[in-house]
Amino acid sequence: MADTTRITVTLPAELVAAPRELTDDVPEYVAEAAARELRRRLVEADLQRHQEERGAFTEAERMPVPGSSSTRMPAHRRTGRAGDRAGGGHRSRPR
Repeated sequence: MADTTRITVTLPAELVAAPRELTDDVPEYVAEAAARELRRRLVEADLQRHQEERGAFTEAERMPVPGSSSTRMPAHRRTGRAGDRAGGGHRSRPR
């Protein structure tokens, strides 16, 4: 089992009700959501760094790969936090 830390989080009731309808393991659900957000931010920082080093993506580079399920990559916004990287990581278990 991965090393864990117990925390207390206060959320709006509707953000707790929805996961409870989907799963009996709300803490795992929240951990997976946090991991997805961390990955999204790391990818965003990598894309930002890439553009700073090599220039903005072209329209063709922003199009999805044929056969992939992804949609067109949005124009990358400048956040000024390209160097911010959170440590760690979480690998979701398949269900």
